[in-house]
Amino acid sequence: MDLSRLRNFCIVAHIDHGKSTLADRLLQSTGAVEKRKFREQLLDDMDLERERGITIKASAVRLDYRAADGQSYVLNLIDTPGHVDFSFEVTKSLQACEGALLVVDAAQGVEAQTVANFQLARERKLMILPVINKIDLPNAQPERVAIELKHLLQQDSVKITYASAKEGQGIAEILERIVQEIPPPQGDSAAALAGLIFDSSFDPYKGVVVFVRLVNGTLKRGMIVTLMGQQKRYEVQELGIFRPQPQPMEVLHAGEVGYFTANIRHPREVIAGDTVTEVSRPVTSALPGFQRLKPMVFAGIYPSSTQELSTLRTAIEKYALNDAAFQFEPEQSDALGQGFRCGFLGLLHMEIVQERLEREYAVDLVLTTPSVVFQVTTHGGKLIEVHRPHDLPQPSTIREITEPYVRAFILSPAQALGQMMELATQKRGIYRSTEYLSETRAKLIYEMPLAEILIDFYDRLKSLTRGYGSFDYELIGYRPSALVRLDILLNGRLCEPLSLVVEKTQAYEKGKAMVERLKTLIPRQLFEVAVQAAVGSHIIARESIRPLAKNVTSKCYGGDISRKRKLWEKQREGKRRMRQFGNVEIPQEAFLAVLKLS
Repeated sequence: MDLSRLRNFCIVAHIDHGKSTLADRLLQSTGAVEKRKFREQLLDDMDLERERGITIKASAVRLDYRAADGQSYVLNLIDTPGHVDFSFEVTKSLQACEGALLVVDAAQGVEAQTVANFQLARERKLMILPVINKIDLPNAQPERVAIELKHLLQQDSVKITYASAKEGQGIAEILERIVQEIPPPQGDSAAALAGLIFDSSFDPYKGVVVFVRLVNGTLKRGMIVTLMGQQKRYEVQELGIFRPQPQPMEVLHAGEVGYFTANIRHPREVIAGDTVTEVSRPVTSALPGFQRLKPMVFAGIYPSSTQELSTLRTAIEKYALNDAAFQFEPEQSDALGQGFRCGFLGLLHMEIVQERLEREYAVDLVLTTPSVVFQVTTHGGKLIEVHRPHDLPQPSTIREITEPYVRAFILSPAQALGQMMELATQKRGIYRSTEYLSETRAKLIYEMPLAEILIDFYDRLKSLTRGYGSFDYELIGYRPSALVRLDILLNGRLCEPLSLVVEKTQAYEKGKAMVERLKTLIPRQLFEVAVQAAVGSHIIARESIRPLAKNVTSKCYGGDISRKRKLWEKQREGKRRMRQFGNVEIPQEAFLAVLKLS
């Protein structure tokens, strides 16, 4: 293939700025999909993506395009997610491209993930084509957004394309700019095979399907290849491209994006960022991959039934292949039995993982309270990483506790600045700066604990800014904090999954709020249930769940009162015994609901 006729590009933007709709129009304009087979959000093939209206997994597709000068081009398009929790998908996609369409909503303007994705693309020295989308909206302000974009790109003379993906406006201009301004890939098909693995999936019949961008060399069916990170040999069984459905090919050349299968049965053998090369003619060094993101949020995942443990293990291993940012390891809980300690990039990432495991692998799950990783220094000088609140050592043995801090970039309408600053202060934020992007929008920079923004920070931000606010964050390290472990006791028994690590001054307030919330969430039993919050051996809050009433004397009528008294006494004794030996069932929604405390 002539590399000068090849273009690899992706679409990046903030969530809900129209990436998937723009991808749909590009597919339609190039005839990549028949009219009768077309549907909205064509590249979002997961039911979960279509229901939520968001992109979760990056999708690749190959387009054939005839330019205005009559030349034919091959375009490899990768549609990427926009939510901060899936930024790793964007990072992987950018590594396989030479250019990026930076899409911005004509009404909402530059937002947090717009800035973050631009920085990612600029670090990789990609050609960035700015596009202002949704110009057909009644409240669109393309002139204001253009000023914000020029401020972000730091170029007053930058060329901006105005488009409406919904109406099909500007699509022809975008395609022309792709072939004219994005450089073709560099590579030598005669050189030794070197391909970057940027994603993978699992097929129950073919095994692992490896998504690869060939940098040098040629990949053919029947070739014996090796993954440099694993040092195992495989024979290529099938290879091809996406149009957007898989289309088998006999050969892939340098610069092309495609897939291959090689009877790889174990999902853990393929790691995104690894290099594939030929066994008989290997390259001397691996391609520069990309930095693996460390999980920011940890939670336990357990099967609702112990018989489903092996099914859950298989499901998690297969899911981890599709999601390189997801990590897991086995763990044992006294309350929930055997399960897995899992790492996520954020709370939405955790919810998506839970839903996908339950839907795609038919496993009923129980998730514990999410938490971050704390570092504890004991009086003996030993450094301990605490992944679960229940593992926090006794206060008498702790010299210092440090927690992860992030630099938060909050984009807000100017009229909501005061409320946003108050919210950030409530979350123990440290103010750093304010920058006005335009007369009506400003960017706040705060440093705050990661644990404070995990649960309800994003929801409250959207509420206070009427949906126009956004935020992004980056980890900046660990800092000392005055923290204690807040435990929840049910009838005097420790409920390990509901333990929390909180700031010392907020322990009473959060403990009181948690027991009040649990009182409404836990179903009433046949006996009274005492819900208590404790710090160490001190009970700081309590609520009681009244027992279900049963009229044991309903069949008694008239006669001696002593008969009724005997029945009442027997009932009281039974409730005492049930309270001593009975188990309280905690519904799954309690584990997350108790945290979303305003």
